[in-house]
This record gives sequence, C-alpha cells and structure tokens, in this order.
Amino acid sequence: MKKIAVVGAGISGLSMANYLEKHQIDYHIYERRKKKDLAGHGFLIPKDGMDYLYQIIDPNLIHRHGSFLKKYAQYSHTGKILAEKELDNVFAISRHSLIDLLAQNISPEKITYEETIIPDDQHNGKLKLSDGTYIDADIAVISDGSRSRIRKHFFKDESMRVVQESEVVNIIQNKEIADSIENDFIKFHHKEGGLTFGILKLSDDTLLWYSQFDNQRYMINECSAENLRKYMLEVFENWHPLVPEIIQKSNYKNVHLWSVYELENLNPFYHENFVFIGDAAHPLIPFTSQGVTSALKDSFSLTKYLVEEDNIHKAFSKYEEERKPEIEVHISNGRILLNQFLLPLSQQTENIIPISYK
Repeated sequence: MKKIAVVGAGISGLSMANYLEKHQIDYHIYERRKKKDLAGHGFLIPKDGMDYLYQIIDPNLIHRHGSFLKKYAQYSHTGKILAEKELDNVFAISRHSLIDLLAQNISPEKITYEETIIPDDQHNGKLKLSDGTYIDADIAVISDGSRSRIRKHFFKDESMRVVQESEVVNIIQNKEIADSIENDFIKFHHKEGGLTFGILKLSDDTLLWYSQFDNQRYMINECSAENLRKYMLEVFENWHPLVPEIIQKSNYKNVHLWSVYELENLNPFYHENFVFIGDAAHPLIPFTSQGVTSALKDSFSLTKYLVEEDNIHKAFSKYEEERKPEIEVHISNGRILLNQFLLPLSQQTENIIPISYK
C-alpha cells in the first residue's frame, strides 16, 4: 500500500488516521496549529455517525466522555413549550474529548504539529513543508477545514459565500445549572425569527451552549470576550431566566464567534493524487449537525476503496460517487433549516429538528 500524507489533525484528519491505522496503512499527519489549539466546543453526533465511530473507538470509552440526548425541546424565547420530539441515540460530546479519543490510537511520532503544508506548482502531486522539503507520500488526504487553502489552490474559481447566520459558542461548567436540565437538546427561539439560544448537556456538570444570529439584523463583529459577553446579556436580557443566567455565569476565555461560510457549488472531491474529506471537501453549515458524521463516513469510504482498488484514481472516483449524493442532501437540508431559522416563529414549519437526515 502506498504512503499517505494527511493534512489536518482535526476530526476528519484523525478519523482518517484511525481507519488507516486499522488497515495498517502507512501515513503521517501534518497540522499547522499547535496541539492545544485544536480544542474547541462540541458536537451532536446522530446514530449513524456513532455506528462509524464505534468501529474505531471502544463504545464504553466514548460513552464516558459525553451523553445521549433523550429529546429535542423547542421553546419560545420566554419559555413557552412549542414542540418536543424524542431523539434516536443522538450523542453530545465536547470537541476536546473527541479529539483526545481519536488521537489515543495514533503514535505521537505520526503527527507533526505547527507545520504548514504547501502544494508544489513545479511538481504535480507533490507537497512540501514550509522550509521547502518535499514530503515523501504517494497520496495526500486533505482535511484542512471548510476554507481549505489546498482546495483553493487547485480550484481557483471556487466561490464561497458568507451565510446569513453567525454563532457564538461556549461551554459552562456549573453543576447546579446542569442538574436543572435533563439530558435533552433545548432550544429557545425569538418570535421574530433569526435569533436562537441552544443548550446541550455534555455531562453531569457541563453544558455546551450556542446562540445563532441573523447577521443582517444583529451586527456581531469580532470583539473582545468581555464586549461579547455584554452584548449577549443585552440581547438575551428578557428571555427565559435560564438563558441570561447561563450567559452571566459562563467563562468567556474560550468563547468562539463563528462566521459561517459555504461553497456555492461543490468542487470535485479529488485532483491528481490529492483527495479531500470532511469540511475540506464539502463545508456543511452548522444547522445540519452532520459535520462529524460526514467526516467519519468520508474516512471510512475512502479507506475502503484505497484498500480495494490498486488504482488510486479509481478509488477516489468510487469514494466521490458514494459520498457526494448524501452530501448534496445535507447541503439542501441545511439551506432549508437556515431559511426556517430566519422566519418568524408563526411562519416556521412545526417541530423541525435541527439535524439533517438523508
């Protein structure tokens, strides 16, 4: 089997490494960030994503680091219950925990951090380090995120647009508040639309919360953590008391303000001996809650065809043929969920779960 360079040590890159490890395929991961910078907030993983995760990580170990959510509960911003729906084995886990679990099966010498990888224009199919040294690899699996530099290098005419939604994401450790919440996915919606506050219970004392803003109505720009906290308290002051309490008691050291982008049209999933997975292949807007699951499925599918096929382009083609139709469904569903979010509550379709299913 040929040697593989994996560019990016996020969820998709580490998932790919685990599947390669399972099949004893030679690889090395290159990550431009420091290891500690890979920590983030959290994810929802639907049942089919968990089935793929169980193939590479012991289920008992996974279950100790997150929680299954029992139901989705939708409320008005003042706390009136609007809808409830049972969830089928949807798992909530922090990004830090999932990164650690995926990294545990990978030898430290197989990951190089703080190294920017550059495609070489003079030698097709070659990657080089920032110092100009060539990487010894026959295949490059690119998993460097939704705004992939390497994808843009090959597909120069691609067009990315800013989505009409921005998110503030944070985690709070507070057992008293966590005790008041069942293992549910809770989401408060403003009656005028374009503003929500969601809560996921990660463990007995830890909650992930996020707020979604119509960025044409709410001008959230890059600002200091303290100013962001003040703005959040102003915006959510008259909401159900749980919401301002969480905002008030949270630590803003690692709060994340997320501007969301999407590709107007998908590129091919491969070019020469470069193949793209996860957000690098197909950025999905957060309404889908399918980012982790799609990364796992991409990694599984690509590894399967690399094992089965002697010709890498045939393997790449089969991978794209298998994965692209499902991704197109999630992109379409994500846009539907975004449009619903922007509408007043009175015009929204009732009881829509903010998860895309194929």
